[in-house]
Amino acid sequence: MFTVPSMAAQHKKAAASSPASSDSKELLEWRSQRAHTLSAPDGWLTLVGLEWLKQGRNAIGLAPDNDLPLQGHAPQHLAVIDVQGAQLKLLAPQGGFPAHFLVNGQPAQEGPIQPDDSHASVLTHDNFSFVVLHRGDRYALRIKDAESPTRTGFRGLHWYAPTARYRVTARWIPFTPPHQEKIPTVLGTTLDLTAPGLAEFTLDGKTIQLEPVLEEPNAKQLFFILRDATSKTTTYQAARFLYAEMPDHGLDQPGSITLDFNRLQNPPCAYTPYATCPLPPYINRLAIAIPAGEQRYSR
Repeated sequence: MFTVPSMAAQHKKAAASSPASSDSKELLEWRSQRAHTLSAPDGWLTLVGLEWLKQGRNAIGLAPDNDLPLQGHAPQHLAVIDVQGAQLKLLAPQGGFPAHFLVNGQPAQEGPIQPDDSHASVLTHDNFSFVVLHRGDRYALRIKDAESPTRTGFRGLHWYAPTARYRVTARWIPFTPPHQEKIPTVLGTTLDLTAPGLAEFTLDGKTIQLEPVLEEPNAKQLFFILRDATSKTTTYQAARFLYAEMPDHGLDQPGSITLDFNRLQNPPCAYTPYATCPLPPYINRLAIAIPAGEQRYSR
């Protein structure tokens, strides 16, 4: 079994670097919760595979004659996913579905399954779970294993000590109208996401602009994908993520927004090679260092 380390050391650092406040307590609780979420039975630390599906039948299971072989304690023949254009169907292997194989919590039956761009069908068998991803014009099977070595060997995350100077109030400059930003990904594809405006602030005497996007049309938070100079030394090389509350006067009016860089977090790709992560747009690739938030992950 793994354990998440105590937050006592971070509390001590926080007291030394910023005044004791409800904000710093909330931040440390958020960091602790983040570690628990990552290491949950269905968290990112359980991700053990991302297998592209071909058109036609895709057999899944432990046996070597499967198209998508599994590891660990999986059944020899679990299921078949049949891909016909944009239609996906779950089929039973020869001999039928194994015991304990569920679709959305119910005993598996043959029939259509939905990828992650709608109401995703979640397939589970004991410690394994599976979801089909839709990426561009292709489909892939995301495989999670609650008993993965990455999860069972988890020893916690590494953070910079909380610092008040990296919690800034930025000027919100809306785009009129918002535009679609092409966000690159680690797969070499792009995501078309809505960019509603810019957050402008001053740090170390330099004026900086960051462009957030909306993960969903009805998103309740702004999503910043950024990289700074610490990526060369102490933080994850590709990017870090930051979520922020909406501007005080809404997205379409000038106003202000709070950016707490102490909450910068690593993307899923920092923990597993099987995640499909977005990369920063050009404007969010900063030459300055922001030594705040989550540091590079190490096991």
